[in-house]
Amino acid sequence: MEEIIFPNQIRLQRKRKGVSMQALADHLGVSLSAVSKIEKGYRRLNQEQLISVAELTDCSLQDLYVNEQNSKEEVVQAWRREQERRNRINVDAGLKVLGAALRRLRTNRDLTLMEVAENADMTLSVYHRIEMGQREVSDKEFKNIAKALSLAPDVLKQEVQKLNEAGELNEIMEKTDAKYRSLATPKGSHVSMYGIYTGEMPTIRVFGEATKDGNIIIDMDDEETKEVVCPFQLTSKRDAYGVNLCTRRLGSLLPNRAILFADPQEMVSVGDIALYYISENEAMLLSIREDDNGQFYGLRFNPDEKIKIGTDDLTKLHKIVAINL
Repeated sequence: MEEIIFPNQIRLQRKRKGVSMQALADHLGVSLSAVSKIEKGYRRLNQEQLISVAELTDCSLQDLYVNEQNSKEEVVQAWRREQERRNRINVDAGLKVLGAALRRLRTNRDLTLMEVAENADMTLSVYHRIEMGQREVSDKEFKNIAKALSLAPDVLKQEVQKLNEAGELNEIMEKTDAKYRSLATPKGSHVSMYGIYTGEMPTIRVFGEATKDGNIIIDMDDEETKEVVCPFQLTSKRDAYGVNLCTRRLGSLLPNRAILFADPQEMVSVGDIALYYISENEAMLLSIREDDNGQFYGLRFNPDEKIKIGTDDLTKLHKIVAINL
């Protein structure tokens, strides 16, 4: 089994700026081994970490991705071949079947990814990769997942086999493959970063108008807003919406054409980027941080400004769950 890789040009940008691996590790607060995995694409970074890397290497977020606009053709093709090879290995190992079965069993029980991950004593990222068929599962992890699904390990194995033999996992695996292809495709190619669109696809509304102080006006009642193809991972999120990056309070880290996708139902945690509603139709774009007392606050850039977030304000935060560059 080999995990799916996530193409990036962090090493290229780091060397261009003359930043050592140790300096990057110290900047991110991770080990040298973690930096090596990050640069090879074996370990993903969250939005806050990506922004931190871009700041250290003095480049835009777009420069950190492999894409057809600024990457050599041989680099793009090498990533594609590597992704295809690893996907074949994972299919042969039966990881796709297991992942699809776990997803079916979880949704049948009306459980969220977070609920199963927590009850299985895993991080959300690890469990999500298991459902995507991208990560091998140890015996201990399998037992923990079975327990989280209220099943005995032997029963879980039987359920996986029954669902596969009945052909009930094919549709799930096809959707997972489509999502995998979207993650594996270098940005800027003719295939969207969210998947291959070949027909009538669901759309999502995009709002956003800047105020003088850098806030964003989001008028949900405006029927004249544009629509874009809905990111794959948000097709089942009824409350999700898009926002134009019409404020420069994130600096030049993201291009002007970027679209941020928010989901008000997702729990916000430290390291996330979120919209913080100060009124019904006006929001600030914040990087969520935590002080020494464990209290949330929001950080705005250009200029830096701390925004206090009280316990009662958490419902006013809408997490940014995807970014279309």
